Amino acid sequence: MFKKITFSLLLTSLFSSTLLSDELDPFDLYEWVEALEGKWVLSPASAQLGTDSYRHKAVFPLLDTNKTGIFFKNIGNNSAIQEDLLPNTAKQMVTMYHCKDMECNKIKATHYCVKMNQPEFIADLVHSTENRIIFDCDMSTELCNSDEDHVHQIIHEITNDGKHLKSSYLSWQDKKPKKNSSIYHFDRE
Repeated sequence: MFKKITFSLLLTSLFSSTLLSDELDPFDLYEWVEALEGKWVLSPASAQLGTDSYRHKAVFPLLDTNKTGIFFKNIGNNSAIQEDLLPNTAKQMVTMYHCKDMECNKIKATHYCVKMNQPEFIADLVHSTENRIIFDCDMSTELCNSDEDHVHQIIHEITNDGKHLKSSYLSWQDKKPKKNSSIYHFDRE
């Protein structure tokens, strides 16, 4: 059903009932991620604003080639959403999004990183919007409290027309933000 509805109409309907509340409903946020389903290509170098992540030797060949830069798909009979970032490159990473519990009180994500660790995240229902979804490191986990270099926040931002996605993977080390984080711009194929 979601494939037949435009992305912007989907976002409007998902968030119209929650705009007056203090925080989003976890199901709405999950459907937001679900609406990203499909193939996204890395935007041209001229559209990679505010970042130089695309210049990495493993990523640069994806520019202007129409190869997948990020791919979202439902798995496990729609019990999880798999994000495959930079597939078939040396920087390939996977993030799995799912409800934390049967009642879906929280949306959880686990990021399988090239840094050889797996930070866990909880969706920020208060600061996420209809165009921006934020996942913060789960501070109840050891990695998120450690000095180890790890992705500490994931932010997906989509334009109103649903055709451009900015994905940020913000890293921390020694319990503070790093200057060099990975930010990519994608276009829906």
